[in-house]
Amino acid sequence: MSEYLTKARARNVFYGGSLFFAAVFVAMVVHSHHYIVTTSTAGMPLTDEVVLGKHVWEENSCINCHSLSGEGAYFAPELSNVMTRWGVTDDPEGAYEILDGWIKAQPSGAEGRRQMPFFDLTEDETRGLAEFLRWADHTDLQGWPPNDAG
Repeated sequence: MSEYLTKARARNVFYGGSLFFAAVFVAMVVHSHHYIVTTSTAGMPLTDEVVLGKHVWEENSCINCHSLSGEGAYFAPELSNVMTRWGVTDDPEGAYEILDGWIKAQPSGAEGRRQMPFFDLTEDETRGLAEFLRWADHTDLQGWPPNDAG
C-alpha cells in the first residue's frame, strides 16, 4: 500500500480535502445568510420599534420564563405565535392594547397559577415589545412550535 499512498499523494489528499470542505462551508454560510435575510424573516420588516422591543425583551429577561421559537425557559408560555393566538398579527394597535392590558394586570393573584411579575414599562417600550412579538410571529419557523398553544 505504501507504493500507492506516497507522502506527496497524502499531502494532496489532505490539502484537496481541506479546500473542498472549506468551500462547502463557505457555500453553506452564504446560503444560510441568504435564507435568513430573504425568506425566514421576510414576513415583516425589521423596524426601529422591533429593535426596541428586542432590547426590552432582553433587559427584562423575558426569556428567563418564556420561550421564543423554542429557545428559553418553559415556565411561562411560548411567545413566538402569541399574536396569532390573540388574533392581532396584522393589527399593531390591537397588539399593543392587548399586551399593555396583560402586562398592567400582572400579577393577577389567581390561586394555583404561575404569576408574571409587574413590569413598569413605558408606552414606547410596550409598543416596541408588541412589535417585536408581531415580528417574531411573522418569522417562518417551518411549523414550530408544534402545537398552537405554544
